[in-house]
Amino acid sequence: MSFQSNVQAGQAKTKSAADQVLNHPVVKQAQDRANYYVAQLDKELGKYPYLNQIESKTSVPKAWVFIGTSIILVIGMLFNALAAPISNFIGWLLPAYLSFRALESKETDDDIQWLTYWVVFGFFNFLESVALSLVLYYFPFYYVFKTAFIVWLQLPATRGARTLYLSVARPLLDGTSKRAPASAPTTATSDDLRAKVASANAL
Repeated sequence: MSFQSNVQAGQAKTKSAADQVLNHPVVKQAQDRANYYVAQLDKELGKYPYLNQIESKTSVPKAWVFIGTSIILVIGMLFNALAAPISNFIGWLLPAYLSFRALESKETDDDIQWLTYWVVFGFFNFLESVALSLVLYYFPFYYVFKTAFIVWLQLPATRGARTLYLSVARPLLDGTSKRAPASAPTTATSDDLRAKVASANAL
């Protein structure tokens, strides 16, 4: 058998093994599930006109644009010099756009979502401004945690900021507001005084 024949036989075996792997039920199930999630992501991203424009101009599905950009940002966060600006960029871009949309909306639910979000996002930035070195010393993966948390807060599918307000902030605020204030001394009106004088004269 010639060398070329051996090469062709080896290629055929490799292709056959690859086909067996790709046709394995577990692999096909994983592919179907991945395609389902990509389709759901594409449907969700279709709500944003800017992403639809990118898809029409580049001929690249917006879901893959989003996934590719996310991978690049995650890789960038592995470098300390890029972690802070990338995390703040992720925390600002989509919430800024959705906050402007909330300003034009008559609903109050989105106001709860974005007012709560900016309070929490501001707290993170305040913490970084006064104690960043200390935080990173005790919590080296702070930016990874922060980014994952603010993504959960902001995504329309999770609306974590609204959940945080309803489950944590609102009960605390209600508990504070329901505390009975000190009773103020009652002041008698002129009518009350006249009534008392009249009743005293009648005795």
